[in-house]
Amino acid sequence: MADTPTRFALMHDAPYDVPEEEFIWPEGVPGFEPDGDNTPVVKERGEKLYCRFISNIRIPSLTAFPAKAENNTGKAVVVCPGGGYSGVAIDHEGYDIARFFNSQGISAFILQYRCPAPDGRHGLWREGPLSDALRSIRLVRSRAAQYGIDPNKIGVMGFSSGGHVAATASTLYGLLEDPNPALNAISARPDFSILIYSVISLYEGYCHIGSRHNLLGLAPSFDLMKQYSPEKQVTPETPPVFMALTEDDAVHPLNSINYYAACLQNHVPAEMHIYPEGGHGYGMRVRGLAIDSWIDRLAEWIKR
Repeated sequence: MADTPTRFALMHDAPYDVPEEEFIWPEGVPGFEPDGDNTPVVKERGEKLYCRFISNIRIPSLTAFPAKAENNTGKAVVVCPGGGYSGVAIDHEGYDIARFFNSQGISAFILQYRCPAPDGRHGLWREGPLSDALRSIRLVRSRAAQYGIDPNKIGVMGFSSGGHVAATASTLYGLLEDPNPALNAISARPDFSILIYSVISLYEGYCHIGSRHNLLGLAPSFDLMKQYSPEKQVTPETPPVFMALTEDDAVHPLNSINYYAACLQNHVPAEMHIYPEGGHGYGMRVRGLAIDSWIDRLAEWIKR
């Protein structure tokens, strides 16, 4: 296998030149009436790396990074950055990953999904992130010919709470209809999923409580927690999955472990890599740890 160019995107100290984002609900965001300042809030994080965090995402968008014709494999991934359902880490869990996928001949589409709910109204946009992900998958599939994509090779990827978005899209893809009849006729099921240090379960005990509060509210019912805990929603139709995480992650490893077990029980192809240390939120950062190689394992998995 050729050397995997996984490190070039990690030392930037200025913003990327990125394509213009597209609002995925041009006809109006379902269930949302503009009632204030709808401008996303951008904050810089980190002293050495350019790492922006975007919050107040009320009008979700998708940024396309098509693969170049000379190495296009026909595969595509909708990428959901993390942020505890309070925003998205757009650079190291978005644009960095898009550049990696492009180097592998894979088109990438970075999703800025709705979060957080305005004015601290936890749970107000419970269906928002999932709805945004499903529409994005349908949009990409509807434009497969335009981007040189195989409509049967479109996956979804997520980091941290974005992993929860990706996991719900992989298990609840039939839950929500699209209000656009033409798009609703297109399948929203991802063909594969990639979950990196992911929030998955929203049950008591080992869930990431901040993500649950932001998505479901402060006192969700048992039935609601079950519905939005993807490890409880896996079926034989759930798409194949690749997972990577560390033992010392602030998001408990049982999130991924239980999803992996549910996949095995349902005969869903699954590959999981658990590394001893590395914490949370590292993206593709190189720190001299074993976890640094997760992106290489992903490249191998995608080729298979």
